[in-house]
Amino acid sequence: MRHGSDRFVRQAELVPRDKLVGLDVTVIGVGAIGRQVALQLAALGVNKLRLVDFDRVENANVTTQGYRNADVGMTKVAATPRAIAEIDSAIELEPVEDRFRAKTPVGDAVFCCVDSISARAAIWRNAGQPCQFWCDGRMLGEIMRILTVAGDQGRQHYPSSLFEQAEAQLGSCTARGAIYTAAIAAGLMVNQFTRWLRGAQTENDLSLNLWATELAVA
Repeated sequence: MRHGSDRFVRQAELVPRDKLVGLDVTVIGVGAIGRQVALQLAALGVNKLRLVDFDRVENANVTTQGYRNADVGMTKVAATPRAIAEIDSAIELEPVEDRFRAKTPVGDAVFCCVDSISARAAIWRNAGQPCQFWCDGRMLGEIMRILTVAGDQGRQHYPSSLFEQAEAQLGSCTARGAIYTAAIAAGLMVNQFTRWLRGAQTENDLSLNLWATELAVA
């Protein structure tokens, strides 16, 4: 059962409730960034949330991805809904224990939080056009990059980021990471989402290097 509307009172001016009603949101990849995104969306008041991932929780995920000791061995799409239910048990959750496939529905908004460029490219080809909002989060160590497509904005730029896998920075986003980097990256992604909900301009391409304290917007 949902709690009273007063639970959203402090974010009411930042997150329009009327825009969230009926919105169908998908998080693809519920690892470091994706789990944080899913929990933040639940706290914002998203009513319908789809989680897509085939992986299981490992010991290292407890420290780097925010999972709990009791989650180890569970699939990530089984463990994350338990945490979401503690925030709001009325959220309509659809766990998809599988890799993303062309037949997978995506709804209105997609958060792409997978590990490789090739996977992103494949998902974009199938899910990029149907959705109204798309946000791709990437991280390695203390460096993160957030790419956003909102309507037509950023739609021409995003494919240019899907370079050949051989050209990508060595290592996947799971090779080096810390929970604070994932949480910040997720926060930046959800911020782009709320900007879209408010009809404000989103950033096509945003990079943040925590070690160098450098923020770049393309």
